[in-house]
Amino acid sequence: MSTVRNILFLCTGNSCRSQMAEGWLRVLGKGRLEARSAGIEAHGKNPRAIAVMQEAGVDISGQESTRLTPEMLDWADLVVTVCGHADEHCPVLPPGTRKEHWPLEDPARATGTEEAIMQVFRATRDEVKARVEDLLRRLENEPDV
Repeated sequence: MSTVRNILFLCTGNSCRSQMAEGWLRVLGKGRLEARSAGIEAHGKNPRAIAVMQEAGVDISGQESTRLTPEMLDWADLVVTVCGHADEHCPVLPPGTRKEHWPLEDPARATGTEEAIMQVFRATRDEVKARVEDLLRRLENEPDV
């Protein structure tokens, strides 16, 4: 596996997408990588995100909604921005820290019936899982440096 060990998922409010990504990496990475998430702001955890992840067998209820700090950036080997706002407002990264952008729609903006909104959250959950699986495959194929 590559030298990437610490992955920070960054979004606007650290309430949905980055929380899901952190949860998926913790489960799918099976201890090979460390995951954290943060936001440009901290909006609190979204109960719908917690619910749809629980449906998939991933408990993110113990994760915290946190605001990005310089210490988090120093810790990270890779920063993954999961929304355009975070990508545009991501601070300058320390030398050697990689950045990747995943343009995910915000499920918290979904409207309609409760079931329609939950379907949007489920679709986001599944897209985030697929992206985390792809990231893990790519990292496993990178040579150690």
